[in-house]
Amino acid sequence: MTRPHRRRRTRRTSEPLSIYQPIHFGIDENGLPVEPTLMYRNLLIGGEPGSGKSSLLNTIIAHAALASDVKLWLFDGKIVELGLWRQVADVFVGNNIRHALDKLRELQAEMDLRYRQLDAVKRRKIVHSDGLDTILCVIDEIAYFTATIGTKEEQDEFRNLVRDLVARGRAAGIIVVGATQRPSADIIPTSLRDLFGFRVAFRCTTDSSSDIILSQGWAKEGYSAKNIRPEDIGVGWILAEGGLPRRFKAAYLTDAQIEAVISTALRIRGIDPAA
Repeated sequence: MTRPHRRRRTRRTSEPLSIYQPIHFGIDENGLPVEPTLMYRNLLIGGEPGSGKSSLLNTIIAHAALASDVKLWLFDGKIVELGLWRQVADVFVGNNIRHALDKLRELQAEMDLRYRQLDAVKRRKIVHSDGLDTILCVIDEIAYFTATIGTKEEQDEFRNLVRDLVARGRAAGIIVVGATQRPSADIIPTSLRDLFGFRVAFRCTTDSSSDIILSQGWAKEGYSAKNIRPEDIGVGWILAEGGLPRRFKAAYLTDAQIEAVISTALRIRGIDPAA
């Protein structure tokens, strides 16, 4: 199942990364690498400001930027958190709810098209050999689009579009990574949270906030992000499907390292930085 105008970009390095490969998130408390595979998964990240969310987002985006088989769709209400990656992003949305809704509708339409193609060839999901780009949709600060800007109708539509993409997008090669510094039930309702296969909770102010990310009851079992010390920036709990929360330290990229990754990514993607 291929579409010539949607084929992956020509590989320009000997061993480029792939979104089908594990992504290095960091190391756990035993010094072992934490390297989940995001393909066919979605990820929810929560925690108070300065707890480490941006570090993990940058690591994930860096891997995707260096991959030849993924398109980057970045949504950032603050603009500056993901703004460094704008050059390598296929879509970048700032603090404009109408632009955000337009792009989410476009992504939903692409998802529906892919499912029609899969149905036509009696397949359940896309695979690497199809030559079709995966789309990584990263939304930094979900609350900005669902509770801060726009009308109530626009906020509700944004929430519904995200829920649909998380619920149906995986097999069509659409991965959603959402982050919030306001892990509350009105921002991340259970009906949305439970659709995310992977979840990461950085430091939260309450046990209930930690449970809103990881799932109800984990705090009572001793897995609470409230107990992470404020000075332990980048320390969090990661929960994979069907497993136990695992305490880890997120990897960190400096601005200079991000610039170096972007420089390489521009070459891989065949993008002229002067254009």
